Amino acid sequence: MANVTNNRPLSPHLQVYKLIPTMVMSIVHRITGGALYVGTLLVAWWLIAAASGQSSYDWANWVLGSLFGKLVLLGYTWALLHHMLGGFRHLMWDLGYGFEKEVSTKLAIANVIGSLCLTVLVWAIGILIRF
Repeated sequence: MANVTNNRPLSPHLQVYKLIPTMVMSIVHRITGGALYVGTLLVAWWLIAAASGQSSYDWANWVLGSLFGKLVLLGYTWALLHHMLGGFRHLMWDLGYGFEKEVSTKLAIANVIGSLCLTVLVWAIGILIRF
């Protein structure tokens, strides 16, 4: 009896697939969802520190105000806005719009550009309000 598995076709490997914007955005949407979970824990830590007293609050502000803390907050802001825009894209698909290849590709690219522009806008407003 011959081995029947030798005649079966193999599943395509990652080398076969060409990365397209919609595929990348799907992956990034999942990654930003995980990043938001961790970032929200930082926001909760900051709020708990604010409720715990002046010394805890000062220490949390020092950590989040450091260069590393600001980079983490910048990444959190981008992840939040990117995930939000991706959610709007998914809502549009749920309503039955935007399934055409050209439209979905343009939406994926607009998601990246929009999230970057909104992140810069949010931080610019935050810096202007601070002064």
